[in-house]
Amino acid sequence: MNQILLEVVPRDVSVLLQEVKFVKKNYHQISGINIPDLLRFENRSWEAASLVQPIFPNVIPHIRAIDFDLDNCDPLVKTLQHHRIPSVVVIKGDPPTDMSKQVYPTTSIKLIKKLKKEIQHLKVYAAVDQYRVGIKDEFDYIEMKKDAGADGFLTQPFFDMRLVDIFTEKLKGMEVYIGVSPVVTEKSQSYWESRNRAYFPREFRPSLEWNVKFAKDVLTYCSENGMNSYLMPIRINLEKYLGRIFD
Repeated sequence: MNQILLEVVPRDVSVLLQEVKFVKKNYHQISGINIPDLLRFENRSWEAASLVQPIFPNVIPHIRAIDFDLDNCDPLVKTLQHHRIPSVVVIKGDPPTDMSKQVYPTTSIKLIKKLKKEIQHLKVYAAVDQYRVGIKDEFDYIEMKKDAGADGFLTQPFFDMRLVDIFTEKLKGMEVYIGVSPVVTEKSQSYWESRNRAYFPREFRPSLEWNVKFAKDVLTYCSENGMNSYLMPIRINLEKYLGRIFD
């Protein structure tokens, strides 16, 4: 049975727990929670994950590689061990706009190796960014992450099934979560295109209807091809979005 993750942003702890409890009660299709690590919020992803875990044991916090000095990872390692966090996804992370925030030249590959060495039971996922560079270069990067010990992959959101097909062929045999995120305004589409270099097919429409249909298509595809999926409902009503997908 394929798994479906839901991304929940840790803006506020009480709101986070309220959303997670709502999802647990109403959507049995959701099997796990994914928590991004966003510097503009006080709550770090692994701290939020420890609060979510009693509700959803399968909770996966994002870990930003550039935030950690490889020679001084003990606080992170001890926190993950203390809270018995089962999985993480390692991303490189964007440099902070606040220059007072310390960052390090730590790559995703180096941090994956470090975490796999320090915490044997920890499942470490890596990220796939299908828009970052050319497809061949991203495929090479995937191989490097596999060699570093990555247990599986979470992708950036897709908006075109043809691109899904290309990447799932490459990732066959791995534990993979195919990302889907609703883009329901032209402004949001422009942001994805300019900031993340995302590709939208000609038939794309920034409407809830189009995005719900695409999400359903991806869930069906994943179910038929042994893949998992990963819903990222950014700036949209959670109940409305999930209700339309799982009606």
